[in-house]
Amino acid sequence: MELHDVWFILIAVLWTGYFFLEGFDFGVGVLTKLLARDRKERRVLINTIGPVWDGNEVWLLSAGGATFAAFPEWYATLFSGFYLPLLLILVCLIVRGVSFEYRHKRPEESWQRNWENAIFWTSLLPAFLWGVAFGNIVRGVKIDGDMEYVGNVADLLNAYSILGGLVTLTLFTFHGSVFVALKTVGDIRTRARALALRLGLVTAVLALGFLSWTQAMRGDSWSLAAMVLAVVSLVAALGANQAGREGWAFAFSGVTIVAAVAMLFLTLFPNVMPSSLNDAWNLTVTNASSTPYTLKIMTWCAGIATPVVLLYQGWTYWVFRKRIGTQHIADAH
Repeated sequence: MELHDVWFILIAVLWTGYFFLEGFDFGVGVLTKLLARDRKERRVLINTIGPVWDGNEVWLLSAGGATFAAFPEWYATLFSGFYLPLLLILVCLIVRGVSFEYRHKRPEESWQRNWENAIFWTSLLPAFLWGVAFGNIVRGVKIDGDMEYVGNVADLLNAYSILGGLVTLTLFTFHGSVFVALKTVGDIRTRARALALRLGLVTAVLALGFLSWTQAMRGDSWSLAAMVLAVVSLVAALGANQAGREGWAFAFSGVTIVAAVAMLFLTLFPNVMPSSLNDAWNLTVTNASSTPYTLKIMTWCAGIATPVVLLYQGWTYWVFRKRIGTQHIADAH
């Protein structure tokens, strides 16, 4: 296996980790409007992800940085062609981080309500736009013989990519509701499980349609196996949720995300960004990669840094593993 193949797999792992971890905290952000009944319950939801949301975004930075270093042509074409949606995602992530930090800085109700609205919208929009972006990457976009994107923003809004956006939005919100059930006690835990059932059923319908479309368009036996695993895991997550086994439900919803993302990358390989104009103009792991020496240096750096990141992030989740409820939230002044 060549180093550019190894780095394609590593980038796939980084994106999978990002969607697994950031997926549930996007979902929790959306649930601040769908599940919480008052400000105290919204504070409970925000506190479930408070210690970990910024650590989850490390995976996005790593995925973006690895793409830039390992596949510069892919990075350049992706960020030039998807400039506006990716800029919107970036603005959302900035505002979202500020919202978490500033929401409690002043006691006025209007101040806190505005920042809570910002948390909702800056969680919902990226959850949808990531699905649109990856849907277009898999489907193929207008790339010419110079490896440049020659389409426009309207070309990115097609039925397949919009369905992909709806899948990521509902799947992340389902993942978040299962996480809330796992991390809370009392009435909010019960309502989170009930909402997870409804969200899971909607997600199952949308995901089955999207994954089947993907398989019919670019799939092979490996992607079919990943699709089957995603569907079975989603059904298992729903069953575990109904049985009140929140830990298993969260694990299975996570496997659903992992399998679905794996399927997308399996349908891509050996391409990294197919051209809808001419297959000869596809960006591949070969023509879009850095030099072997660059990839070798990156491999050594990743081998040293990755275990450290995994250890400190795992330690963070272990420290903040306890459940919380409204009784743990002090009354607002």
